[in-house]
Amino acid sequence: MAHVRYVAIGDSFSEGVGDDLPDGRQRGWADLVAQGWANATGSRVEYANLAIRGKLIWPIVAEQLEPALALRPTHLSFNGGGNDMLRPRADIEHIADAFTRVLQRCDEEGVTLILLSGANPSPHLPLGGLIQRRGDALSRAVLRRAEGRDDVVRALNWPDGELSTAPFWSHDRLHMNARGHHRVAARVLDALGLAAPEDWWQLRWDAASGPRGWRYYREHVGPWLRRRLTGTSSGDGREAKYAAWTPVDPSGPAAG
Repeated sequence: MAHVRYVAIGDSFSEGVGDDLPDGRQRGWADLVAQGWANATGSRVEYANLAIRGKLIWPIVAEQLEPALALRPTHLSFNGGGNDMLRPRADIEHIADAFTRVLQRCDEEGVTLILLSGANPSPHLPLGGLIQRRGDALSRAVLRRAEGRDDVVRALNWPDGELSTAPFWSHDRLHMNARGHHRVAARVLDALGLAAPEDWWQLRWDAASGPRGWRYYREHVGPWLRRRLTGTSSGDGREAKYAAWTPVDPSGPAAG
């Protein structure tokens, strides 16, 4: 295989929010994919991650796509729309048009697109039925835009019913925990035709249950509502964690 240069763009899903390491850093499925890719091929992978939490899909395209392509990657992964779906008025077709734009630019630059759908948090969230319907509609709209494109790598997490169950999610119920991120990483590696460690599909997980009732609303829903009312984002002021190429060499299991 030719030398791999892999860059991820997106929001908290691709940044790795929820997969917290003991030193306070956040890892996530894209980091795991880079390590798993290096391990599976026995070769160094150059890896960058420009994703920033809280971003709507068109700002992701406007702010991250061209800097990512300027790195001259061989592969680019893209996911977005989760934050858009939480807004009162979500234009599904307009959200899906962002995927068309990313695919167009990848074609122009000769970059292989890794297309992901996010995991489905709706069973655990307030207004979960609405989020489920919007997510289903967005998944269909995006797949229409990639129809007939066998060169696009597809890693579809939204239909994975097991991934929607509580053991794969962090206490805020909106972001996956380490177990969820490992399962997504395994799916991406599988879509690339690479062998993922078998335990990544079902990582052992003994996390304590998160807050319930009014405590959940106070700790997680309240801060989210305040950001909406004040027009702020959890990603304000944050910089990409890997804005330039970071070498990832083959090693032992990346689960750590």
